[in-house]
Amino acid sequence: MPAQLSILNRHCEVRSNQCSPLLPTAYWPPVQYYTKIVGQQAIYLEQHEHYQKQTYRNRCVIYAANGPTALVIPIIRMQGRKMPIRDVRIDYSTPWQRVHWKAIVSAYRSSAFFEYYEDDFRSFYEREETFLFDLNEKILHLTLELTGLHTKVGYTAEFIPSDGDMPDWRTLISPKVDFTADTKFKPQSYYQVFAPKHGFAANLSILDLLCNEGNNSLSVLQASKI
Repeated sequence: MPAQLSILNRHCEVRSNQCSPLLPTAYWPPVQYYTKIVGQQAIYLEQHEHYQKQTYRNRCVIYAANGPTALVIPIIRMQGRKMPIRDVRIDYSTPWQRVHWKAIVSAYRSSAFFEYYEDDFRSFYEREETFLFDLNEKILHLTLELTGLHTKVGYTAEFIPSDGDMPDWRTLISPKVDFTADTKFKPQSYYQVFAPKHGFAANLSILDLLCNEGNNSLSVLQASKI
């Protein structure tokens, strides 16, 4: 796993022009997310924001036989209260793990590299993490390792306002925001199992890139970063 940084230096090191990006937690994040990590010595995860629904914080998009398909982790909601992201608990009252894993296997079992990663991926569906943030954190560290991104991960010591000091991707990397609005991201096409049927689908989960491209995933990420 990448080394971890314990706290966030709130401001850019202006003299050396070093500005580490600020990212939200995410469940099997999309390709766009990882292009913000390419070339960075460190990134920072926002751990003091309030949970935002209908975002990649608890969902990912894979390429299934019928086209791009969202997988959503159910959470336990606090009625009438804003939920700090660190306190968001996963709801296991429905068999979402079995549903997600079945969908992932169905989508990628015929891909070139799924068999190499299958055991690592399956492990997330054989144990129950209490908190969403913890599950996402473990997924992030694994995917950084598998993509060859040797980037340190730090965590905010408090909520950081959007003041322009740091590259802030907390709201812009979202299924509710068209990724084409990101002028720093130009997704490169790569082989996808169902592309002959539906065409290439851009900016899917890192699962899609890893299963189809394996060790070449980093090259695709580098080519997609402007």
